[in-house]
Amino acid sequence: MLDFVELLARRSGELLLERMSQQRTIGFKSTDRDIVTDADRASEHWLVETIRDQYPDHAILGEEGTGDLSLLQQTGYTWVIDPLDGTVNYTQQLPFFCVSVGLLKDGKPHAAAVYAPRLDEMYKACIGEGATLNNQAIQVSQTKTLQDAVIATGFPYDKHLSERDNLHNFALFTKKVRGIRRMGAAALDLCFVASGRLDGYWEEKLHPWDMAAGILIVQEAGGTVTNYSDQTPRLEDGHIIASNSSLHTTMKELLQPYTQQHQLSYPPY
Repeated sequence: MLDFVELLARRSGELLLERMSQQRTIGFKSTDRDIVTDADRASEHWLVETIRDQYPDHAILGEEGTGDLSLLQQTGYTWVIDPLDGTVNYTQQLPFFCVSVGLLKDGKPHAAAVYAPRLDEMYKACIGEGATLNNQAIQVSQTKTLQDAVIATGFPYDKHLSERDNLHNFALFTKKVRGIRRMGAAALDLCFVASGRLDGYWEEKLHPWDMAAGILIVQEAGGTVTNYSDQTPRLEDGHIIASNSSLHTTMKELLQPYTQQHQLSYPPY
């Protein structure tokens, strides 16, 4: 099964590379900063058709309109796919974009692949089997304190409209850490935590396809992933802390006032 998950991510990533230099057709989703391109749609179409051909009885949830959130609670296998995570980066010719393919079994992460085609990096994990980067085992970092840490975050597309813009948290963490990065692709942020390139990551207003693969990859690399309230993350929650485990309590405590202010626990926002 993991070989097929990898094939999906790799082939779809190759499709994105083929289209990268072509003229883009760009549309808008939730706001004028939340864009979708012809490449996103072509990638999802290929992924969906290939999965359905191989596993016609499996459910599929995709960013560009395939399925709905109710599929996350059903039994059996559910594919949660992001055909192009980092669309803005892609349209700007920046290399930080990827394809994310997560496979759930009875609603829980089972297998995952995240492929960054411009970097030619394939991250994979299967439950209980560890995580790899280009077939080499990876582990989270050993950083013990925030002052020695490099972490990442992101900002919601409605940051210009909502008080839940993550800007206060960004300023708070910036003063506490060695460095902070904003890559613009949640699945890659999670993979960078898994590989030890980043020591931690937090973000909110995410979607299931942003996290489904990356959560398992971090966990299988020895990291910790929760929501802001230190609960086991559900893909519906939308808010996430991922860390090398050593930093997790400190990150959660820094986010606690914001978590309480906005009541970010179950049920999801």
